[in-house]
Amino acid sequence: MPAPISDVETASEPSNAAGGERRPDPRLAEAVDIARSAAEEEAVAGSDPNASPVLAMETQGAAVGEHVGVERESDTAATHYFETTYHGYVGWRWAVTVASPGEGYPVTVSEVVLLPGSQALVAPDWVPWSERIRPGDLGAGDLLPSGQDDPRLAPGTLPGDDSASEFAYEVDGGRKRVLSRQGRLEAAERWQQGEFGPDSETARLAPGPCGSCGFLLPLSGSMRAAFGVCANSVSPADGRVVHVEFGCGAHSEAEVDTSSTIPVADVVYDDTTIDFESRDAD
Repeated sequence: MPAPISDVETASEPSNAAGGERRPDPRLAEAVDIARSAAEEEAVAGSDPNASPVLAMETQGAAVGEHVGVERESDTAATHYFETTYHGYVGWRWAVTVASPGEGYPVTVSEVVLLPGSQALVAPDWVPWSERIRPGDLGAGDLLPSGQDDPRLAPGTLPGDDSASEFAYEVDGGRKRVLSRQGRLEAAERWQQGEFGPDSETARLAPGPCGSCGFLLPLSGSMRAAFGVCANSVSPADGRVVHVEFGCGAHSEAEVDTSSTIPVADVVYDDTTIDFESRDAD
């Protein structure tokens, strides 16, 4: 069985001297040198092709730093890690995978890559564009199609010849898809926690809730008990979906107390008479 490439823990062999001293494993040192050379070549290949030969040599020597570890991949292969001093790649490491069947066989390079370490600054995980859209992002002419597997939607009922289909058409308007239970729950939670929900400051200071306001147009279906649309042109919620426990100062039954009178202070200066003082001509 071929001898495996040594890892960090077995990077040296025990000697016969007393005290358990260890001497370096020459095969490990050879593998490190070969891996370093491969990383330096890769650094040069990835540098500016228009750079001068002197600058390319400087890049080659500077881009590959200290050997920081080795990870066994199999009995005959291991990956060596080197620090990189590339600007903007703090915490990244050169990873060079080498292989050798055993004693007497050459060490060959399988792969050279630049990988982020545990402290490296990396880009955030990719998020599909459909999940990055936020309220207000959609402009005139923009398209945002809903997928066929959108959990917020459920199949609707198209009109037919029988009475049941006609009734279904009255319920969902003959739409191909309608809101699913999940879609309704998400909308209800969003509206309740929004600007026109029961916990807003405007609602706390209102003279009454929207549920008792004459300007409320209740929604139909399962949303009727909790939400409606405000139809008061002077309300801050005009044309918006409001919770029945929301309220504002434009409530239809709001009243202003005009019974009290403002006291007038007593006259402290009498300006009803004029004092006249004649002056002799000089």
